[in-house]
Amino acid sequence: MESFISPTLILSLIFVAVGIFIIAKGLVIVRQSEVMVIERLGSFKRVLESGVNIIIPFIERPRPITMIRYVKMGDDYHPVVSDETRIDRRETVMDFPGQPVVTTDNVTVSINGALYYQIIDPRRAVYEVANMSQAVEVLAKTTLRSVVGKMELDKLFESRSEVNNAIQAEMEEPASKWGVKLTRVEVQDISMPEEVEEAMRLQMAAERKRRATVTEAEGEKAAAIAMAQGQRESAILNAQGDKESAILRAQGEQESIRLVLSAMGESEDNKQTVIGYLLGQSYIKALPTMAKDGERVFVPYESSALLGSMGMFRELAGSPENAVQATLKRDGLRGGLVGGAGLADG
Repeated sequence: MESFISPTLILSLIFVAVGIFIIAKGLVIVRQSEVMVIERLGSFKRVLESGVNIIIPFIERPRPITMIRYVKMGDDYHPVVSDETRIDRRETVMDFPGQPVVTTDNVTVSINGALYYQIIDPRRAVYEVANMSQAVEVLAKTTLRSVVGKMELDKLFESRSEVNNAIQAEMEEPASKWGVKLTRVEVQDISMPEEVEEAMRLQMAAERKRRATVTEAEGEKAAAIAMAQGQRESAILNAQGDKESAILRAQGEQESIRLVLSAMGESEDNKQTVIGYLLGQSYIKALPTMAKDGERVFVPYESSALLGSMGMFRELAGSPENAVQATLKRDGLRGGLVGGAGLADG
């Protein structure tokens, strides 16, 4: 028995197969954080968001975007160009290799930077610029040269954050026209010629030495000030001690004189006797100094009378009841001296 397949069944199978093919080609699943730019007969139609989407096969097709990524091969980075129909809207980092830049003080340095950006308008990223990633990279390099070229080498090392902010501020306006948002720019490595690096090391060593010298000098200054203040306070205290000691001695002598006068009587002769005694003490204390410092020794006039007065006071100090005898001795001594003076005059 021969099998027979009707033409109608064959056509039905063909239509079913074509329908399955069309549905398979027209069914597009877009993942989260990705979009697709769809063109119909060469013109922009719509943007497919994440989820299940249907397009018309052979009439509608996605428009690819050109992306450049750097892949490290050995010690160098090599660019890899690819056409992608799915546009990633996540934040992307572009780590471009070092670029030679000349500073205002004519020093050539190599700067390696990293650029973080995000596609916020896929339509502009596809239609406003031919190669979005290359355009962003070239803009970053030229802006980097422009910003660093206005700075000195020392300022470049001190203010990397200022360089990053300046580059980002200058790139925001042109990048926004391409549907790209710059999140941040980072200057990673700064390489210098060996002679410049050696000169900077010597400068840093000299600066550290200068700071150490200044610190040492300030320490010596503070120590000298503290020592001078200590000596000043010590001298003040010594002077105050001498003053108080002199006051106490004067008060003691005054009290002694008062006691002696009260024991002998406060007559004019007794006052003269006490005064002579005090002068005799002063003479006796000054004699060793005069003999030591000078070549001549001066014996005071009427020294025997002064010595006699001092002997009388010793007797008085030993026994206050002998005040009358001490007075008689004083008068006899004075009479003898007067008599001797009269004989000398004769």
